[in-house]
Amino acid sequence: MKGKYAIIDELSDLYPVTLLCELLDVWRSAYYRYLKRKQADPDGVIKQRIKAIYLQRERTYGYRRIQGELKRQYNDTVNHKKVLRLMQEMGIRSIIRAKRPYFSNYQAAQSDGRVSPNLLDREFTATKPNLKWVTDISYYRVGEQRLYLSAIKDLCGNDIIAFHISTRNDNELVLNTFAKAFKEHKDASGKLANLIVHSDQGSQYTSHEYQDLLPTVGAQISMSRRGNCIDYAAMESFFSHLKTEALYPYEISSISEAQQRIEEFIRFYNNERIQIKLKKQTPIEYRLQFTA
Repeated sequence: MKGKYAIIDELSDLYPVTLLCELLDVWRSAYYRYLKRKQADPDGVIKQRIKAIYLQRERTYGYRRIQGELKRQYNDTVNHKKVLRLMQEMGIRSIIRAKRPYFSNYQAAQSDGRVSPNLLDREFTATKPNLKWVTDISYYRVGEQRLYLSAIKDLCGNDIIAFHISTRNDNELVLNTFAKAFKEHKDASGKLANLIVHSDQGSQYTSHEYQDLLPTVGAQISMSRRGNCIDYAAMESFFSHLKTEALYPYEISSISEAQQRIEEFIRFYNNERIQIKLKKQTPIEYRLQFTA
């Protein structure tokens, strides 16, 4: 959205500045100060908008996402190289996700658990929603307590279609997550035809309850090879963004605060966080094009 001074500047060749200032309720002297600043630094306005977006997104956006937000919020078409250059001039950069040791929440399957083949086979893309889901569990420690998050991502638009949070890492954590997903996404016949659901070989996913639940909606079960985190990298990528952007930078003192931050981030991730691979759309915007 353009500011008042920019609008006056754009229309000043067509209408008197005095009239435009009256209509937009700004002082002429303030407008002329704006012009003086603009002439001194032609990129001053773009820099202000870049910094506003940078702070709005809590320093997590790099130059490509900021370029997308300039277009979305201000209708400014700016080359990504110029955005990068201006950010370097201002001395700002996105928070870099630290390389952390991999700690899996993986729990070996029980002796009576059932293991399914890897149907997904690292094909982390889908041509439309509800063809490929990936799911996993992660945790965040608050003091001596752990908060567990079970989530499901649709690989078409990378949106988190369902999640459940609990202080208990049990079968109910996963079953409740899928109950939410099925309620929201089943078709009129109560099915999800052609759906593949991919997970690791954790005990919740090899349990009889889980293995019996998914076929009721026509879903096929796919599992990573044991101990191979690359097979479910799409889900690990989401958890990494969540922790790096919404949890690790803050001093979180309670389970309720951690839960609130997780829920807020998922809403932000789905509805506001643009993705380069989605042509700078948000996951929900990308999904909606299939229902239009």
